[in-house]
Order: sequence, then C-alpha cells, then structure tokens
Amino acid sequence: MTVVYCGIVPHPPIMVPEVGRGEAKKVKKTQDALLELGRRIKDSGAETMVIITPHGAVFGDAVGINTMDVLEGDLGRFNAPEVRIKLPCDRALVKAIRRQAEARGIRVGSIDRQLEESYPGRVSARLDHGIMAPLYWLRKAGWEGAMVAVSMAFLANDQLYSFGIAVREAVEQIGKKVAVVASGDLSHRLTEDAPAGYDPAGEVFDREVVRLIGEGDVLGLMQMEANFLEKAGECGYRPVLMMFGVLDGYQFEPEVLSYEGPFGVGYMVAAVKPGAPDDSRRLLEKLRQQRRAETERRRANESYLVRIARQQLENYVLGRKEEPDLGEVPPEFQKPHGVFVSIKKHGRLRGCIGTIAPTRENTVEEVLANAIAAGTRDPRFDPVQPGELDELEYSVDVLSEPEPIRSVDDLDPKKYGVIVQRGHRSGVLLPDLEGIDTVAEQLAIAKQKAGIPPEEPCEILRFTVTRYR
Repeated sequence: MTVVYCGIVPHPPIMVPEVGRGEAKKVKKTQDALLELGRRIKDSGAETMVIITPHGAVFGDAVGINTMDVLEGDLGRFNAPEVRIKLPCDRALVKAIRRQAEARGIRVGSIDRQLEESYPGRVSARLDHGIMAPLYWLRKAGWEGAMVAVSMAFLANDQLYSFGIAVREAVEQIGKKVAVVASGDLSHRLTEDAPAGYDPAGEVFDREVVRLIGEGDVLGLMQMEANFLEKAGECGYRPVLMMFGVLDGYQFEPEVLSYEGPFGVGYMVAAVKPGAPDDSRRLLEKLRQQRRAETERRRANESYLVRIARQQLENYVLGRKEEPDLGEVPPEFQKPHGVFVSIKKHGRLRGCIGTIAPTRENTVEEVLANAIAAGTRDPRFDPVQPGELDELEYSVDVLSEPEPIRSVDDLDPKKYGVIVQRGHRSGVLLPDLEGIDTVAEQLAIAKQKAGIPPEEPCEILRFTVTRYR
C-alpha cells in the first residue's frame, strides 16, 4: 500500500491567525497538533494529499471530486482574503479514484466550472474552509505537493467506507506516495452559547469519538445511531468513515494528538499511521451485515402507522398492486386526522408531505395517501427509487386540531407546530425539528415556506402532534 499517512483534522477558520486575530490563541493545542501532523505527513514522503471535506459541493447520492487543473481558494469569507492556497490537482489520481469507485457502484460527481455555472451562487469549485483552514497549518509544517479535494456524500456508512477502499486501490494503481486526511469538527453543541445551541449529546459524542479513534475501533464508530449524530450536531463523522476505508485490511496506529472545545465546538486532531496487511481488519462485509441487521431491527420495532406507510410506498415504487396488511385497525386511527409522513435517508430528509386537516375518512387512509406523496411528490426531491427502499426511515405525525394563539408566548417549538396564514398563502412547520430551537426561528421558516415576508403580520395557529416511529 502506498498510502503512507492518514489524519483527522478540524477546520475552524478562527484558528488561522489572520482570521481569528487574538482569539486564535485559544486553540493553540489544535494549532500545535496540526503542525505535528503536518511534519509527520512531510516525513512520510507523501507526494499527494487527498483531503475529504464535509463542506463545499456535497451531493446526496454521489461523492464529489474537484476536477479543476488547479485547486485554489482563500479565506475572504472570513475577512482574510490574503490567506490564499493554490495547488496542482493530481488528475491521474482523480481519474483512478473515479474508476475504482464506479466499479464499486459508487457514483462520483465532478466539481468543476460547469457545475458552478449550472448553479450560480450555490456551488463553487474553489476550496472551502473545510480544506483551507487545516491545510494552512499542514503546509506551514513544510508539506508541499499535489492534492485531490473530495467532498463527502450522504450515502450509507458502508458505501462511504467502500469509497475509501476505492481511494486506496487507486493509489496502488498509480504507485505514488499519498496521504489521506479527513476534515471535520466534532459536536457543535457543547455549550449554551455554541453555534448550534446546546445538547448534552454533544459532550457524549465527542468523548466517545476521541476514545474510539484512540482505540482504532472503526466498528464502534459505525454503530453510532443517526439520531444520536443529529443531536450531537457534528460535521466530521462521514469524512472519518471514508478515511478509515482507505485502511481496510491493514493494521494501523492511531494517536489522538489534541482535543479541545473552547467555542462550544469540538476540535480533534488525530494521526493514523498505516501498518502491515491484516485480513482481520477487512470490515466491509461486517458493515453491510450491520446495516442489514439495523434495517431488520427497525422494521421489527416500527409502529402500526409507520409499517403501513412503508408498505404502501414500497408497493407503489415497486409497481406491486397489493395493499398493505392493515390487520385490525386500532380504534384511535379509525377517526379522521391531519397527518404528515416524513422520510429520512441516512439521517437526512428525503421527503415530507402532509395534511393540516383530514381529507380522508380516517387516519389510516390519510397515512396511505400521504406516504405515496412524501416518497414521490415532494417537489424538493426526486421520487424514491427501488434501490433506496431499504435505506429509508419513516415517521408519521398525527395532528391535533389547530387553534389560534393569543400571543407568541403561547408557542414552544419543541411542543407545538405552527401554521401561518395571510390571505391565500400559508405555511406549516412541525414541532420538535432538529436545529429549530426558538419561536423566532420557527416562525421565520414557516413564513418563508408560505412566501410571507418576515415583516408582514399574519394569523398564527398552533397544534400538537403524536409522533409514531
């Protein structure tokens, strides 16, 4: 194997002195650890560095690779345009990675000028801060060479890991010495004043990740549940899984060089030195078995409404004429209710459609209609395809009768959903949604969905839901 070194790095722009100014010294442990990692990568003889970022152009169904001849970026977004990096792209390695990944059934999307022009203002082929901030320090330590810039994808864990294997296979084909670095912060929810607010899961997540990385426990990392990751508010989990795929079938020596969280966000720097081949470290099939077992466990424990929603969408997508097995309908579902069906894939929303007030004779019929709509007619997403069905998670929200509020003091985004109305325009937001912690945020998003300007008054109603999983 000619992957000569691996590492895990955080990417807060504030650690770059030109950005953070006096605040940068608060992450000195991180800065020193990055310099040490950079020295080790330099000493390894790495000619090319593959950096995997969670930011930039990230696709739901494909890994992104920057295919520009020259990879460049700056920190102008963070008031430091003078911090610029410009490196050649290792095009030979890019092509080899694409071949190996596609041979494994993993789609690869090109991040280039054409993509930029197709999505003006939304996609950039310039290096994002997930690469720029750590690379500033790795180069400061003396490393120079070519680069491959990879964007993570919202794929299943075993697919992300398999992409890492494809990277190693590509490196072996071209015969260069290559370092692979995963960029990602840990929890963004460590303190009350953290950027994403506080959640006790954040501290638990960081402590576990530091322990698992230090022990080299890849399977332990893979067993973290999507809901836990969502609560923790991390952005480095997927890049780390991709990096560990590079080391599949090999021994390795992990070392956590530093960890700190002075701004409510966890920053970890870890070095991973590849070792000798070891068949007991071939984990891909174990990961696939783990995914199958998780699907079976989820289905064995799903509620009545979730089961019929899933069966309804599966039958529709697969072109089967049969109806879900309704069995004996529980009494509470024989009455009419407004219902929302939500579908997630790998922790990300895949579709959500619902009705505020009932449009069918009973709750069951409402669920069956909205299940198909959520999977095939949500305008934000392409229709669900047969190959995705085993990767989907469902929830069903049964709504109470909406009631007008007297003032915004009657609202609580964790307990109540909201309906905003002005004339023919209306918007709905369910309660207890990830990342929505205040009434102001809830109303702003509901108004945006309705097309009501923020400053315009509107009628506000609240409702509760019973959520079934």
